[in-house]
Amino acid sequence: MSTHDPKNFAAQLSEDKKDDILNSFSSFKDYLGDKVHKGEKLGLGEEGLTKGAKRVGDYLADHEEPRNREEKVLNELWNVANEEERKHIAHVLVKLTDETNK
Repeated sequence: MSTHDPKNFAAQLSEDKKDDILNSFSSFKDYLGDKVHKGEKLGLGEEGLTKGAKRVGDYLADHEEPRNREEKVLNELWNVANEEERKHIAHVLVKLTDETNK
């Protein structure tokens, strides 16, 4: 995960690119997995990757509507979770995308 602010990064993405990433859960996992892989190459550890995923999750919950069933479930879980639980969800997402993109 990069240390860039997800809000600034998302602002630079075209709507078409955001649609490509968010329209299917598989595309979202691939995108997040790519960012996790890049973060690992930069030397980020598990904690740094999780912090980055949490920032992305916070951004998505505040600024984007879920576009499929999986994202809707994640959004609902994220919105009822406290900060500690959100860290755990982010950690699991990092783990899921890392496993998916091997």
